[in-house]
Amino acid sequence: VMPPIRVVIADGEMNEDVTIKVSDEGGGIPRSHMGRIWSYLFTTADPGVQRSAMNEGGDESDSGGSDFDTASPLAGLGYGLPISRAYCRYFGGDLSIMSMEGYGSDAFVHLSKLGNIDEPLP
Repeated sequence: VMPPIRVVIADGEMNEDVTIKVSDEGGGIPRSHMGRIWSYLFTTADPGVQRSAMNEGGDESDSGGSDFDTASPLAGLGYGLPISRAYCRYFGGDLSIMSMEGYGSDAFVHLSKLGNIDEPLP
């Protein structure tokens, strides 16, 4: 059984941002990987998870609702963090990760709640 994931939402009336912190105790990310976690296709997932996700001939009956089955083809392929950060920035916020290898990781999502930030169009 994995330790619980904790979520804290900071949304005080005087805060300019809504901040969501998601913490896990899943072992963390090695410091040597931290510079690459924002790169598309970089993953620390087990190669078996990647093979399962890429298996085009997978049987739909294998789909047990897990994030790592063939029913969710992006799981473990290195898209989640870069896309999530891009969405946060698009909406005037940011996403950051703090990790302690051997223990777990904290993800911080900051979203502006002032509503006065323009869309970042090219």
